[in-house]
Amino acid sequence: MTPMQALLAILRDEGVDRIFGNPGTTELPFLDALAGAPDLEYVLAVQEASAVAMADGYARATRRTAFVNLHVAAGLANGLIGMLNARRSRVPMVVTAGQQDRRHLVEDPMLAGDLVGLATAASKLAVEVQHARDLPVVLRRAFALAARPPAGPVFVSIPMDLLRDDTDVVVPARSPLTPLGPATGLDEAVSILAGAERPAVVAGDGVGRDAAVAELVTLAERLNATVYHQPMHDRVNFPFTHPLHAGMLAPRNAAVRKALSGHDVVLVVGSHAFSPHHYTPEPPIPDGTRVVQLDDDPAELGRNFAVEVGLTGGIRVTLAELAGRTRARAGRPVKAEARTRTRRGAAQAAPLDPAAAASAIVEALPADAVVVDEAITIGVLLRPLLRLDRPDSFVHTVGGGLGWGIGAAIGTRLGQGRPVVAVLGDGCAMFGLQGLWSAARYRVPVTFLVMSNGEYRTLKETLAESGGHGPHPGLDLALPGADRLDWPAAAGFFGVAATRVASAAELRAVVAGAADLDAPLLVDVPIVSRRGS
Repeated sequence: MTPMQALLAILRDEGVDRIFGNPGTTELPFLDALAGAPDLEYVLAVQEASAVAMADGYARATRRTAFVNLHVAAGLANGLIGMLNARRSRVPMVVTAGQQDRRHLVEDPMLAGDLVGLATAASKLAVEVQHARDLPVVLRRAFALAARPPAGPVFVSIPMDLLRDDTDVVVPARSPLTPLGPATGLDEAVSILAGAERPAVVAGDGVGRDAAVAELVTLAERLNATVYHQPMHDRVNFPFTHPLHAGMLAPRNAAVRKALSGHDVVLVVGSHAFSPHHYTPEPPIPDGTRVVQLDDDPAELGRNFAVEVGLTGGIRVTLAELAGRTRARAGRPVKAEARTRTRRGAAQAAPLDPAAAASAIVEALPADAVVVDEAITIGVLLRPLLRLDRPDSFVHTVGGGLGWGIGAAIGTRLGQGRPVVAVLGDGCAMFGLQGLWSAARYRVPVTFLVMSNGEYRTLKETLAESGGHGPHPGLDLALPGADRLDWPAAAGFFGVAATRVASAAELRAVVAGAADLDAPLLVDVPIVSRRGS
């Protein structure tokens, strides 16, 4: 078996059915081989960041490791932002790039570069294959490492001449990863949780990744614990409509501390600390609060705050074990948490008030829809209103690399048959606009809602909160003579149908129609801008 044949055989064996990429000269041997492999679909992106974002959404939707193929140093550099997002959000993917022919690397040929050096900071491991016989082993390692907690991207550089090598190589058999078992030390954890007077749970994204929502619900109900989503969570980790759900913790230590101050015991499950966005001097855990932490990554335990009991193990099986050992509390009614109500009546005509736009979206979402969120300002307003109970109904990236949303929405829709509604800030969408080409090329039925205010509103709000005095440079997106960008024109260039809504009623109607799409649709949603900042 040649190295190229081994590569294709391993992809099939690892469950890969789609390859996301943008090719160049060093990937031509791979493309030539794919011409004879109709079972491996090549999903073309016209910019590498879009390819990685599509793979991100696809990996989450299918719960399989995604495969990405980029082009040498320049293509890898474009894809780094998506890899950084995937690493922060713990999305498993194997990313490869073709390196220049090794026979003239000493001459520093065009397109060559230190691919491993570029990829190291954005991946769990970065390696370049030096011998044909090593390719199968390296690929097997890459897939295993990408999926092993904490999951994330693994990068493999493959020289062009190696893919044309006719050396006979041996393909090692796939070694299935045995899922982590329940954590040890549960007796002490059960004792602390059972003795709590006012327990709380912080539901991190590890819950959603491990399909452990049902188990967490059972445990929380038996404890009668208030449940918070981790700050800027990427997934549905607890049903949004459950009476114990108290919403998302704000991404500031001071806000986390305030929310947890009424609780004597806190169970932190699958959360990467609290990932604060803005600095505040207070620690996140109130003085005297006892903390039990569960994670499948031992490096998370006690990482940023002291814990009384740290549990390492499979999150779903450990939560099930904890629930099985916990007796339901008698005589304590389930606490009904106050929830933010929708605001149907506000700002009916466009440009819409941001809160009214968020309300209209929530009111009209199809019951089985998946929401992909990359709208920084609207997203904060949207989360408290959402009524998502089904796992995998919410997709976000805590990585913060802009331009992810369009590609992630495409990958999400390719990976499952549910309607996908992507809520995008116009600033975010500008970074990933090329992804619309792939949506049109493959007729991916996603509703792209571009919340258009013609500005970096979140930066203006942050400056205003800190006492800044505008107008500030570099915060407006509109071109001279216009108050916002022409998104239908941008969509039309890529062959995507588009419309601009003139009212909240029109926005509700277009969102309600997401389940009936057979091709992508971009919706320009004008929202009120914040001028003078």
